[in-house]
Amino acid sequence: MIEALARARNLGVVAAGNFSITATLLKQFSLLAARYVPDVEIIDYASAKKPDSPSGTARELAETLAQVRGASTARPIGEVTGIPGTRGAAVGEGTGVQVHSLRLPSYILSCEAIFGLPDERLTIRHDAGSSAAPYVGGTLLAIRKVMGITGLVRGLDGLVQ
Repeated sequence: MIEALARARNLGVVAAGNFSITATLLKQFSLLAARYVPDVEIIDYASAKKPDSPSGTARELAETLAQVRGASTARPIGEVTGIPGTRGAAVGEGTGVQVHSLRLPSYILSCEAIFGLPDERLTIRHDAGSSAAPYVGGTLLAIRKVMGITGLVRGLDGLVQ
């Protein structure tokens, strides 16, 4: 609906779960890694008082990775013994990507994608500080670019390509 309204009025709209440039790069680098490494899980860190779980950044990352990665080699959650919930929650289409959210004092906001192959692992992590500073650059980028687009752009990654 937003897309149609924006196009009808010849306007641009940017909708992003995170306006941080480095969070956008986390997503871009993770999408590249997912083409070659299908086994990935996400750990989402935030303060004990953050009301949502997972964060928008982790959720958007998991949804996108679930669309592009190959079949996971991990044991299906339905076959896990013990307490299946400790394996996180599947987010995204198909089998989804497992997301684990930690909510503890002393954490601000962090999100990491952990990829694994036999005998090797890749971790791509974004850490945000305690101020709004990490979001200023991406917000300014969106402001500069939105007047040159028509319709809806989801995520800053649509602006940095």
